[in-house]
Amino acid sequence: MAEVSPGLAADMGKVDGDLLVIGAAGKLGPSLVNLACRAVERAGTGTRVYAASRFSEEGSAEQVAAYGAEVVTADVSDDQALANLPDVENVIFLVGTKFGTQGNEHATWATNTYLPGRVAQRFAGSRIAALSTGGVYPVVPADSGGSRETDDLGPVGEYAMSCLGRERVLTHVAHRTNTPMSIIRLNYAVEMRYGVLVDMALKIKENEPINITTAHANVVWQGYCNEVIIRSLLHASVPPLVLNLTGPETFRIRDVAEDLAAAMGRQATFSGTEGPTSFLSNASTCHELFGLPRLGLDELITATAEWIENDHPVHGKPTHFETRDGQY
Repeated sequence: MAEVSPGLAADMGKVDGDLLVIGAAGKLGPSLVNLACRAVERAGTGTRVYAASRFSEEGSAEQVAAYGAEVVTADVSDDQALANLPDVENVIFLVGTKFGTQGNEHATWATNTYLPGRVAQRFAGSRIAALSTGGVYPVVPADSGGSRETDDLGPVGEYAMSCLGRERVLTHVAHRTNTPMSIIRLNYAVEMRYGVLVDMALKIKENEPINITTAHANVVWQGYCNEVIIRSLLHASVPPLVLNLTGPETFRIRDVAEDLAAAMGRQATFSGTEGPTSFLSNASTCHELFGLPRLGLDELITATAEWIENDHPVHGKPTHFETRDGQY
């Protein structure tokens, strides 16, 4: 995930000013910071990469510091901490909350909607790339090709609604302060320690059935995901660029589970009945801008099967991709 593509190196050479990654200790954060630091080295620009987070997990600050980032320990929900963040020309905003929303909706909206607006106001005039989710779309048939950026939205549940709220607030601040932004609707990043494929492989290994009620899905390799988020800074605009980010394949959960099981030398079992619709995104615009991911679905299946079968570490954070009612 730290390999710098020629396209990323070229684009990093065009980015003026320093870069601040807010939410640098989350699932995406460390690998994105690492890639950004490697891209700066490759481009030779001398750009400073700041990594901001609470860094509540032991060793997380040391990890991003080892990548070459300047660590900023801060709870950005605190007014003074937000004000004290370094002034930079480029911001990547990764902060968000999903699981634990049910029964704690007010906190979810504060993190996913109110906080992004405050961050955008704090960095008015800078380029901002903000992470969103494909969950702002309704479920669609598998043969539809997935929702596109211009399609009608239909968030299901408090989490998805709060993420649409984030997009609306950011767009408002972009217009009001003339702040260029990109809003990235990510639909399932995967790497060997986390994601839909890991969830399925773990169930296969533990002889647990895989729920196929949500019958289809999209995933995208996290290395490509990180690259697109960084490179989207050069495409930030007013109104914001809105971009779906996922892989080119729409796959059937049952088929991929069976492929994983075969690669692991095991059998997959299933529960539920396949439904006609799923949360799916069409990322053709993203692929036109940045090319296709260097790792495709077949390679990700093979790598995940080997990783899980050999008991390598995982994050222990299930995606709950099978959830359809928006309750997390």
